[in-house]
This record gives sequence, C-alpha cells and structure tokens, in this order.
Amino acid sequence: MTASPERPAPTWLTVFRLLRWDKPEGRLILMIPALWAVVLAARGTPPPLLIGVIVLGTLATSAAGCVVNDLWDRNIDPKVQRTRSRPLAARTLSVKVGIIIALVAFICAWGLSRYLNPLTFWLCVAAVPVIVLYPLAKRLFPIPQLVLAIAWGFAVLISWSAVSCSATPAPTPCLGTATWLLWGATVLWTLGFDIVYAMSDRDDDRRIGIKSGALFFGAYVSHAVGLFYAGTVLCLWQLGIVMSLGIAFWVALAIAAILWASQYYRLCQKTIPHRTYAQLFKQNVAIGFVLLGGMILGAKG
Repeated sequence: MTASPERPAPTWLTVFRLLRWDKPEGRLILMIPALWAVVLAARGTPPPLLIGVIVLGTLATSAAGCVVNDLWDRNIDPKVQRTRSRPLAARTLSVKVGIIIALVAFICAWGLSRYLNPLTFWLCVAAVPVIVLYPLAKRLFPIPQLVLAIAWGFAVLISWSAVSCSATPAPTPCLGTATWLLWGATVLWTLGFDIVYAMSDRDDDRRIGIKSGALFFGAYVSHAVGLFYAGTVLCLWQLGIVMSLGIAFWVALAIAAILWASQYYRLCQKTIPHRTYAQLFKQNVAIGFVLLGGMILGAKG
C-alpha cells in the first residue's frame, strides 16, 4: 500500500508564511522602536489613532520588506538550512505573485502614510530604497546588518516626527537631541540582535558567499555584539537624562542592561547550542517591551 502524496498547503497559508506572520517576533521587533518613539515624543500619551496607524504601518512595511528580501534571495534561500522552506525558495509561490504581494503591502503603507504630516510622509518615502536594497547589501557590504539597522532607525524618525512635527505647540522638539539618541540606541540595538540572529547561519553564509557581520567580526563577534548592546544602554541612559524620565524608565533600563549582559556572557561560551541564537533574538523582543513599559510610565512621571 503506497502512501498518499502530501496535500499542498492552502494558498492563503502560504502567503501568510511569505509575509512571516507565522513568526511574530520579527514583526514585533520592528514595531517596538516605532512605539518607543511615539510614546516618548508624546510624553507617554500618544493619540490612539496615531498608534493604530503606526502599528498597521509597521506591519505593512515589514511584510513588504520580507517579500522583497525573499524575491532577491529566492535562488540563495534554498541553499540555507533555515530558509529553504520559504515559499519563493520552495517555489510554492511564483515570482509574479510575490511582486504583486509586495506592491500591495507598499501601497497599504503608502495609504497609511497619507494620514501623517509632510515631513513624516517623506521620511516614509526615504525609507523605501533602504528596505528594497537591503538584500543587495548582503552581497556587497561586509556588515549588511548596518543597512538593516538604518532601516529600523527610520521607524524612530517617522514615529517621532508624526507627533512632534504635527503638534502645536510640540511637546518635544521636532527631531531634536532626544530623537537622535533614540535613533542611535535603535541602530546599535538592531546591529546587536541581528548579528546574533545571523550567527546561526554562519556556515551556510560562508559556503555560498553571503556577507554578514557575524562573519566580518570573526572570533570577536561576541565582543562586537556586547559593544553594540553597551552602546544601546549608553544612548538610552543619555536619553533618560535629556528627557528627565521617571524612575520606571531607569528600572526598565537596568533590567534590559542585565539581560543584555547575560546574552553577552552566553555568547562568549566556547560551546553554544544552535537554538541559543534564536532564543536570544526572541528575548530581545521581551526586552524591547520592558523598555516600552518603562518609557510609558517614565515619560508621564
């Protein structure tokens, strides 16, 4: 008796996987800096409608970025253990469908951006080339995670300007010192957690010639991640001083610093189980929300 062939997954589920909505950590970790910015710019009480626009906007932008990445990498992903089952790599969706889905996601993001002020809208536009060209950086630039970090930094600039460049009088300066401190913290944090994420792919990336910060820093990669986390703490520390944030922020920052120090310690071990990298990446989502809670309470008090 022969086994019946496995039935293909429904198209909607395949599209769901293409957008990475089956892996919410990657969507949340982009949303977090955007929420940091809108909360701090509004001093803890951002308009609910604006929060909704930012949440939906980050989901649309993240979805578009994932599809664009998979379109670029559809011939590379089959050679990497972690990515070989992605829909475009596995040919369960066509390139044409992928392009249509990416365009729909970008159009949704564009529609949401029309709600925002002119500066914020043009910041959204400026972010698009960075998102589209990030996969190319993995072929040309030794630390492509920096390009991704700059894309993440746009989430701060967009959300902050959506509050401070619209309000009259503005509760905080439009893209002032505090904005750039949060931008710096976000860029450094993204460099840290995304290099951790890339450490799990080092063997495959080395074999097929993909650039990665996890390869660039070599034996010193754990120390590089530790420095990026330390820089994040320093930027957030200065941000708390500049904005005179309350005790809740400092407690949250202390928790984050302890957890990042713990991650650095684990990464410095000689033998690291492969699953550790994904665990540490997911822990950064929790750290981001701890900081968000501290910012909400600290900005009010």
